Amino acid sequence: MAVPDTAWHINSGVVMIRQYAVFCAISLVLVLLPASGYGQDAAQTTLIGGQHEVSVLADIPYREDSEADAKKHKLDLFLPKGGTGFPVLFFIHGGGWTSGDRKLYTMVGNTFARNGVATVVISYRLSPGVQHPGHITDVAKAYAWTVKNIARHGGRPDRIFVSGQSAGGHLAALLATNATFLAVENLGLKDIRGAMPISGIYTFRSGWMDRVIGKGKAAATSASPLSHVNGVEPPFLILYAASDFGGCERMSKDLNQALEKKNIETSCVCIPDRNHISIMYRLMLSEADPTTQAMLGFISRHSELKLRPRPESDTNPDKKKPTPEKNPGAAPAGPKP
Repeated sequence: MAVPDTAWHINSGVVMIRQYAVFCAISLVLVLLPASGYGQDAAQTTLIGGQHEVSVLADIPYREDSEADAKKHKLDLFLPKGGTGFPVLFFIHGGGWTSGDRKLYTMVGNTFARNGVATVVISYRLSPGVQHPGHITDVAKAYAWTVKNIARHGGRPDRIFVSGQSAGGHLAALLATNATFLAVENLGLKDIRGAMPISGIYTFRSGWMDRVIGKGKAAATSASPLSHVNGVEPPFLILYAASDFGGCERMSKDLNQALEKKNIETSCVCIPDRNHISIMYRLMLSEADPTTQAMLGFISRHSELKLRPRPESDTNPDKKKPTPEKNPGAAPAGPKP
C-alpha cells in the first residue's frame, strides 16, 4: 500500500493547522445562523431519523482523578427528547492534534440528535502538552464513560458509532483498529458498532510530527490505524472530500482496501464539491448534506434507526405553511391547563 512521502506529511500538517483556524472562524459565524437552507441538495431526497427536540447536558467529566484536565477531560451530550434506545454517535474533533475543542461542534450534536441519534462530543488533551498515546488514551477513556453511562441518558451502549474529522478521523480509526487502548478500559473492538472516520490520516512515518506522535518507528506504528487491521474490526464508512489533501484520498483508499482484504464490511466515499474544511462545516449544518446523509444511512443500516423522507415544508423553506383562519367571534384563548 502507498505511504505518503515525508514532504506531503510536513506540508499537510502545517496546512491542516492553518485551515483549522479558518474552520474555527467559520464555526463561530455558523452558530449564529439558522441551520435550515444550508448544506442542502434539492435534487436528492433527504432522509431523516426524526424531528426530535434536543436536550443538552454540557461539561460532563469523563475523568476525575487527581491528574484530570479540568477543561479537556469533559464531554457534552446531545439527546433526542422522547423515548429511549437511541443509537449513539461518539464524535472526536479535529485540529491537527494541537488545537480545537468540543464547543466548536455543538451543531454536530444538534443535527444528529434531532434525527434520533444521541450524540457525544468530546474534548481531549492536545499537543505539545501530550504526545501519542495521550490523545487516544483520552478518547478511549471517554468512550468507556459512554459505554457505562449512555443508557441512563436514553442511548444504547451496544449501538455506539465512533466518528471524527481530520485529526479526529485519525483517532476514530485508531480506536476502531488498535485494540490496545480500549483494552485498558476493559473493552474491545466488539464494543464499537461502527466507525466513520472523515478526512483522516491513517499511516505515519517515523520523523514526521514527532511532537505529536513521538519519536521512532514504534511510535509511528502504534499511531497508524493501517498497521493494526487484522480482521476483527467493526464495519467502516470512510469519507473524504473531492478536494481534500491528496494524502487523505490515498490513505482513505488504502484503509478501505486493507479492511476489504480482511473481509471487514467497509466502503470508501468521496464527497463532491468539498475540501478538507468544508466537508466538516457543511455536515454540521443540515441532515441534507451528503456527508450527513451517508452517516445517517450507515447508522440506520447497523441499528434500529428508521429513516424517512423529510417533509416537503422542511425541504423547501420558501414554502409557507397555511395560516389558520381566525374566528372573530371566538373568545380569547385562555392558558392551557
